[in-house]
Amino acid sequence: MNRALTLDDLIIAGIALAAGLLAAVLLRTVLRWLGKHAGRTKWGGDDVIVDALRTVVPWAAIAGGAASAAAVLPLTRTVQHHVDQTLSVLIIFVTTLTAARVIAGLVRTVTQSRSGVAGSATIFVNITRVVVLAMGFLVMLQTLGISIAPLLTALGVGGLAVALALQDTLANLFAGVHILASKTVQPGDYIRLSSGEEGYVVDINWRQTTVRQLSNNLVVIPNGQLAKTNMINYTRPEQRLTVLVQVGVGYDSDLEHVEKVTTEVVAEVMTEITGAVPDHEPAVRFHTFGDSRIGFTVILGVGEFSDQYRIKHEFIKRLHKRYRAEGIRIPAPTRTVALQQGPVVIPQQRSGDTVLP
Repeated sequence: MNRALTLDDLIIAGIALAAGLLAAVLLRTVLRWLGKHAGRTKWGGDDVIVDALRTVVPWAAIAGGAASAAAVLPLTRTVQHHVDQTLSVLIIFVTTLTAARVIAGLVRTVTQSRSGVAGSATIFVNITRVVVLAMGFLVMLQTLGISIAPLLTALGVGGLAVALALQDTLANLFAGVHILASKTVQPGDYIRLSSGEEGYVVDINWRQTTVRQLSNNLVVIPNGQLAKTNMINYTRPEQRLTVLVQVGVGYDSDLEHVEKVTTEVVAEVMTEITGAVPDHEPAVRFHTFGDSRIGFTVILGVGEFSDQYRIKHEFIKRLHKRYRAEGIRIPAPTRTVALQQGPVVIPQQRSGDTVLP
């Protein structure tokens, strides 16, 4: 525009800017009210969405007011273009950050709801956040008039070189994605590797899986190694499991009486000990005629892996006490060694040999 700036232009621009600020305050108040109601719902996704809107909506109102104020002022075409670009970049920047936070929050909510544990798998959250931020950055460059085609070409060539240089890191990344997508291991599971490491899975991130042992020590396992090793998951497909306890009684024992007493002890432990399975059916199975005893297996039911130690502890104590009361003998292993009698031949000394004292 070529006309001169007037007082009316300043008044209208000020009104537009003030209207944008007022709208931002009112919208933030309304969204705060909505946030209180969202906090009462069971789903956590609405909390994430409302919290993000409290950031982007006020900024959008302010940018709209500033754009309206700039439109009524007699600015030159170049200045107007720069103002529009600046406001557009500001809105894209705020929207990108908000979108990254919303999508990452929703992914975290879905991950927690499916795994059922507090420590969510952070790998999906981080990948989602990086992808959204990268897309927003490219849109900002395009808005500023910078062609992104050469940049994408350079990123493609550079990405190939980076992929060759970071083979181990990328292998761990894709192994972590595969582990979570296949649901073979998730945070909260109790696992044991063929190499001996075992514990509860705390988190699976872009590079490694963290396992907390029963001693509260943390074991860090690269995802690539976890994907290649043999592993036992004691939580899937069911958290409950059975524990086998080996027992033996003397050959003079009444096996019917032994089975009855053992079954009663198992039922007592399953009912009274925390972590046991009350509806577990007691099971006693004789299997071996040993050197000094008849061996059998007692099958106990436990709620989850770490409960087995407490349950076996209580079962062995109570079973030993009950056997003593019932007169059931648990014999100690014995072995008979026969000594050969007869003349002992002493080899003759050769010439040149030295006799040691």
